[in-house]
Amino acid sequence: MQENRTLTLFRHGPTAEFRLFVLVVLALSLLIVDARWRVLDPARQAISVVLYPFQRLVLAPRDAVETFNNWVDAAALARTEKEALQRQRIELAQIATHAAQMSAENEQLRRLLNVADTVSQPSVAVEVLYEPPNAFTHHLIFNKGTSDGIRAGMPVIDEGGVVGQVVRVTPFTSEAALLTDDKVSIPVQVLRNGLRLIVFGGSLSGKVEVRYLTANADIKRGDTLITSGIGGLFPAGLSVAKIDSVERDSATGFARAIASPLSHPERYRHFLVLRVDVSKPEVHPEAQSNGSQAGH
Repeated sequence: MQENRTLTLFRHGPTAEFRLFVLVVLALSLLIVDARWRVLDPARQAISVVLYPFQRLVLAPRDAVETFNNWVDAAALARTEKEALQRQRIELAQIATHAAQMSAENEQLRRLLNVADTVSQPSVAVEVLYEPPNAFTHHLIFNKGTSDGIRAGMPVIDEGGVVGQVVRVTPFTSEAALLTDDKVSIPVQVLRNGLRLIVFGGSLSGKVEVRYLTANADIKRGDTLITSGIGGLFPAGLSVAKIDSVERDSATGFARAIASPLSHPERYRHFLVLRVDVSKPEVHPEAQSNGSQAGH
């Protein structure tokens, strides 16, 4: 026999407000208990262990982006530091070169001061501005001119000896022909025996020449030539050149000597211009040489 049951259309239970109240009370109770006795630490640690893989998975894109950015920044920093080190090496090399150059110039200036003390003539220290790009002349342009008392015809020397002679001046610059230039001829004498000669430039590159020697002239390799003082422009006793070779021609009865200058204008930037009296009438080099040869 079938049992009759009453259908229940609405199930009765606690209201939503009551459930909320119970949950709030439970939450507050848990907070108070955890704050005072920390009994929920094991449960919290267990939950954090379970959630850690999910946290790392969620943060993986951010970590990858940060790692990439750090790598890019590190590469850029390394490149920047490398460029800075390269610039620093170049700057240090330039500073070292400049310091070595300044040291060499100071040493040369000290030697020039010693030369100035030994020369009785007043002098003017000059510095090379530039060298004219001319293959047929050997000239230097200095940074001082007539405003400093320099005149055409004054000799130029360094610690090695005669460098050349001033041939052109302006108020603020001067131009000197070197000893090896064909415009320069200097009365000299052999230091060993006093033999008077004339030294000419322009025959060989970097050399000077003694022409019109008699075949039996007492001159030989290794002799030192110094200024004789004849002519009044070059003071006596300045070193000029050293004989490299003597060529004697028995057929003509003449000889020629080749010598190397003792000065070094190609090495230095500072020289001395001797302020000799150049008020006398200027004598052309060829005329001066012919007159000296005749007197000799």
